[in-house]
Amino acid sequence: MSSVPPAIADAYDAERFRREGHALVDVLADALARMHRREGRVLPWREPAEARDAWAAEGWGAEARAEGGDGPRALADDMARVVAASTALHSPRYLGHQVAPALPTAALAELVSALCNQGTGVFEMGPAAAPIELAVIQWMCARAGYAGGGGALTSGGSLGNLTALLAMRQVKAAVWERGTERQLAVITSSDAHYSVARAVRVMGWGDAGVITVPVDREHRLRAADVEKAIDERVIGIVAAGGSTATGAFDPLDEIADLAERRGLWLHVDAAHGGGALLSAQHRSKLSGIARADSIVWDAHKLMMMPALVTAVLFKDEAHAYEAFAQQASYLFAGGAPRDTWWDLGQRTLECTKRMMSIELWAALRQHGEVWFGNVVDRLFELTRVLADKIVSSGDFELALPPEANIVCYRLRGADNRALREACVRDGRFYIVGTQLDGSYWLRSTVMNPLTEPADFDALLEHLRSLCRK
Repeated sequence: MSSVPPAIADAYDAERFRREGHALVDVLADALARMHRREGRVLPWREPAEARDAWAAEGWGAEARAEGGDGPRALADDMARVVAASTALHSPRYLGHQVAPALPTAALAELVSALCNQGTGVFEMGPAAAPIELAVIQWMCARAGYAGGGGALTSGGSLGNLTALLAMRQVKAAVWERGTERQLAVITSSDAHYSVARAVRVMGWGDAGVITVPVDREHRLRAADVEKAIDERVIGIVAAGGSTATGAFDPLDEIADLAERRGLWLHVDAAHGGGALLSAQHRSKLSGIARADSIVWDAHKLMMMPALVTAVLFKDEAHAYEAFAQQASYLFAGGAPRDTWWDLGQRTLECTKRMMSIELWAALRQHGEVWFGNVVDRLFELTRVLADKIVSSGDFELALPPEANIVCYRLRGADNRALREACVRDGRFYIVGTQLDGSYWLRSTVMNPLTEPADFDALLEHLRSLCRK
């Protein structure tokens, strides 16, 4: 007779998992279908304190239900309430932040990742996950033009940018053991993602560690302006492969020319726009990216992966070990990190990292590389359609023509900040906002390939209606 307490044995029972899994997938599939039909609100707004107190009042530790009856529905019912209270990213009327409606294939693969729960810091803890991650990184390096490149996956663009800049610091200043002996700095644009400045401050360089150069009228960083800002502190340049604010792509070839001439590290934050490398129609926007020393590329944006899946890629694979150049005898085999290249914890801040490569590997296997390029093409084309509707409307105006799948616009004569707030509280659409050149603009990111042009007509009319109210 087993000594395992019945409640513990029941929690791990394979048949219980099977029943609850079937019930949960039914709930999720029904919710997915409702979102595709545009039913319900995209954002079920609730005041933050009210929402916190309501969920806290639910309590914990309910008595285990007996088998049979509504037992298998318990988890599914709870999760149905979570889905109903969540922002509906799968609605074609979600036009908010740069977060993808997760590809269902990838979501199912993530269930495997969660159940297997393999760390990827050391090969022996992830004998499937580690080599799959290495294969995915190899594929991404090839698409970026990094013939001898390498890297790792990490949890988000913020951590990715920090990892790349730490490697830059080690390569250019060798500070890992002796520390920073002088003030160092990087140059970036006024439109750069806040994670760049945050990374520099985490590295201990302070406010002086970031030299911000204004963008041009197309919101691009130009090499001539960068060169004027270079001084003895500067060891690197951070360019955008699709900026967060507007989706603009910096001219990477001209910036690479400057970086090579002045001996500076070039890092490209392509967290948002990296997926354009998979599009024959749009990959030229990233021309010159193969000349960068490092790249950050989010698969949870244009590649439709569940968040977070970020690649940190290095042109020289040896640099993948520079950010965290230390030993841990209880994990790694000792010697030079590249001698045990299969232990991925030597490349990232994370050690027990989830199997984030599995969903991307599975999606590529199931749908093929061309599918991803088609998604990028559709999102960019839909964005041009929205921009055209804004221009022809007469009462809305564009901040600038979109380069990717981000549109910045506003309703003439309106308090657009208040209009955005009203839209959020109404919840039938979800949009965000941004500051450009000192003014507030509405901002929509077209993330759902199931969105239709009619959704844009409905959005503009909805905003007009909210303004009239």
